Amino acid sequence: MKRVGKQSWEFENKPKIIGASSVVGPEEGEGPLKDYFDYVYDNLELGEKTWEKAERRLFEQAAQMAIANAGISKSDLQFFVGGDLMNQIISSSFSARQLGVPYLGLFGACSTSMESLALAALIVDSGGGDKVLAGTSSHNCTVEKQFRFPTEYGSQKPPTAQNTVTGSGCAVVSSTGKGPTVTRATIGRVMDLGIRDPFNMGAAMAPAAADTIIAHFRDTGLEPGYYDLVVTGDLASVGHPIAKDLLKKEGIKMEQTVFNDCGLMIYDLKKQSYVFAGGSGCGCSAVVTYGHILKRMEQGELNKVLVVATGALLSPLSYQQGETIPCIAHAVAIEKEEAK
Repeated sequence: MKRVGKQSWEFENKPKIIGASSVVGPEEGEGPLKDYFDYVYDNLELGEKTWEKAERRLFEQAAQMAIANAGISKSDLQFFVGGDLMNQIISSSFSARQLGVPYLGLFGACSTSMESLALAALIVDSGGGDKVLAGTSSHNCTVEKQFRFPTEYGSQKPPTAQNTVTGSGCAVVSSTGKGPTVTRATIGRVMDLGIRDPFNMGAAMAPAAADTIIAHFRDTGLEPGYYDLVVTGDLASVGHPIAKDLLKKEGIKMEQTVFNDCGLMIYDLKKQSYVFAGGSGCGCSAVVTYGHILKRMEQGELNKVLVVATGALLSPLSYQQGETIPCIAHAVAIEKEEAK
């Protein structure tokens, strides 16, 4: 690995994603990407007594499926790198208990999907491990209960609100084997433009997404046209246009590539009007990346993709105390090796 510019890494030993999985809930299974997911539940309970246990089951299943899809056993893993939105990241920590693999817990809010992938690639590229599992999860009912109001409460939401994705995505990063290569990563800075509204996450996170994208192209010397697709994490219909405007002001010509957002891709905003502005949550960018994007790469429809996962670093306590919402974004480039 070598550091490039101020915030980026280039992985010289070509760590590869040799197996991945995406497990989602019923709302995601009704969206336009339904055929790309490995498993779709038809209910939110998942046969568990609590929402938190249901999310844990999502994570454990996604991890097991990623390991199986990689053609290895969990004993072949050196590390598990993951996190989630729950207090004390209990979904990933309890899943790590079940896996029995050396574990590094992360909290990057909804940016955790790419934070974990970047760190897994760093470990493999540096020789710190041959095979590392990266993953994250979210569940609509656990997040609503913790950060806003329980779903059963029936609170009215504004149009800027987003629907937390019920899903988990995991990937096995390896020093050997076949699969797309993790070529570079850009680690974001914490940005805070003073937004306090937890129902307007897209606007809060957009500056962080733009800042990381600017840093990525500045550090690497690449142009947006280098990638077939640049996709942000979960800015949805409010935040994505803001990020596009911010990039335009800085001279970043996103019209050179396809520029989209996982929160817009995972749902049909017209048919699924209950999602309001679109998708969010740790599982949003994780299942879109490890389901939709990797399968399109496998099919030859995409060769070079930059995923910029965004996260709002608030807590229930900070919101109750009137704090603003600091945000971050981490970018990871994934490429088919033959495309280079």
